[in-house]
Amino acid sequence: MAWCGSHGAETVVFGLDGASYEIDLGPTNRDKFARAFAPFIAAPRQTSRGTRRRGSGPAGGPRIDRAAVRAWAREAGLSVSEWGRISAEVMRQYDAAP
Repeated sequence: MAWCGSHGAETVVFGLDGASYEIDLGPTNRDKFARAFAPFIAAPRQTSRGTRRRGSGPAGGPRIDRAAVRAWAREAGLSVSEWGRISAEVMRQYDAAP
């Protein structure tokens, strides 16, 4: 079973005990990961991030509402996952949309 590097893999970022982790997961394993974490995600409170993430864009740049991007992509008939990175192509189309 390939856990990372699968076709259609996207990066999933998560944290545990103060450490942040990234893993590239394909759609099937992303779904398994989401289901496994679901009971725990529903319970905690969200905290702010103390450090800037790699690849998160320029400091002070506009924040992107990723939920809005995913909703727009689905309405536009584009394939987008519930978890992980949104592809550059989907982001480009979102930015170009009226």
